[in-house]
Amino acid sequence: MKLNPFILSLSLVLLSSCGSEPGDQAHYDKALENGKSANKELRRCQKYMEAWLEYADPVSGLFHGRMTRILDSEIALTSRIGHLPVSYSFSREDYVDKKANMESIIFGASEYVKDGLLPLTEYLGPSPWSERMIAITDDVWAHAPVQTEFGALPSLNVEVNGEQLQVLSRLYWMTGKQKYLEWAIRLGDYYLLGENHPTRDFEALRLNDHGCEIVSGLCELYATVHFAMPGKKEKYREAVHEMLDRILEVGRNKHGLFYVSVNPKTGEILEEKVRDNWGYNYNGYYTVYLLDGEEKYRDALLLAFSHLGNYRNYDWETGSADGFADAIEGCLNLYNREPLPEVEAWLDSETRVMWSLQWQNQGTTLHPWREDLIAGAVPDGQTLHISLRSEEKWEGRLAFDTPRSVQNMNLPLDWPRINQFPEWYVVTPGKKYRVTLNGSRRGTVYSGEDLARGLALKLTPGELLRIRVTEV
Repeated sequence: MKLNPFILSLSLVLLSSCGSEPGDQAHYDKALENGKSANKELRRCQKYMEAWLEYADPVSGLFHGRMTRILDSEIALTSRIGHLPVSYSFSREDYVDKKANMESIIFGASEYVKDGLLPLTEYLGPSPWSERMIAITDDVWAHAPVQTEFGALPSLNVEVNGEQLQVLSRLYWMTGKQKYLEWAIRLGDYYLLGENHPTRDFEALRLNDHGCEIVSGLCELYATVHFAMPGKKEKYREAVHEMLDRILEVGRNKHGLFYVSVNPKTGEILEEKVRDNWGYNYNGYYTVYLLDGEEKYRDALLLAFSHLGNYRNYDWETGSADGFADAIEGCLNLYNREPLPEVEAWLDSETRVMWSLQWQNQGTTLHPWREDLIAGAVPDGQTLHISLRSEEKWEGRLAFDTPRSVQNMNLPLDWPRINQFPEWYVVTPGKKYRVTLNGSRRGTVYSGEDLARGLALKLTPGELLRIRVTEV
């Protein structure tokens, strides 16, 4: 059965290296093990999509047909004020709320853009989904209702504004349009240069879901002005470092994980439990470490990493799988930058708990995919070891991941960010790679463009194919 491309795109990502010599059989054995695990989860994703399609609404067509038709239906049915969407009632074939509430509409629009459309754009690049994202964002700011000394803002809700900081920072690089940077700077000035500083002026700062967005958002803007407006970055520097330092001082437990809520002015812990969004906060810390070289921000992350063993099968969100998803996603983005063995072990154990282990193929994809295909990969420096096996005869392509942060988003730095699709073993246009099959001494040299399009391969029933890829 052919895997839906949308589900395939949600199922890409990694497992890390073994410390053996290049070409060691252990790499291929581990890659095969990874492939078996990834195959199970790809099959679960396929069944998940098929199950949802059983609930297709016969009138609207939502959850029915190809993905672009779903998007077309969503736009037609939910857009209420310009491009701004609202909740739609299938039973009444009308909006859920009879009266439009702008605060609620902007909140929902911001969530849809940042948690739904932005990650698709990170992976796909320009598409109908990115067009929807841009249209909604433009209307969020066209209807921004909150007047401040820095200009109109969409909300006073820190979650909305944090989401907008992330979206606008990436849209600026993706489109090159100055308006997105100008809107983001309005928010940056409001929180960093005015009287609304998250740790100097807030009496309650939530570091879990619904509050952590502002920390990451301000750090993404800081990264953007680092490259686009260095003078503005210097104006923000002290305030950004003050925010991060104070959170480290009063906002985390002895293991380096963040409390739900604190009073940053007094240092009082308002809610002591740690929650699933710790990695999202550390995205911001690691970004500022990359920009300013502040080792204490990297050290803070490494402290948390060193204590993850205390949080196996941890109840992040009162039994909700969403808690595991957020904890794993946040950790995965950072593990991409700091691939420590103990973190790999934690990711493996926790994703098994959540039944969604989807990160063991280093971003490689098979076209066409079938349920009987096993494909796993293990990196070793600039070399990638891949094991492929098929129960039945198969012919197709093995495609490799590319530097999407540059190609799709035009980012000047691949900083860790919420809702990104991490890049693992990427093939770069203009570079060359030697590919050997089953231990052959000769191999064949391919360009990065060739590997991105995919290696043409054939498998006989039960054949185990070992592939070694090395940059030359």
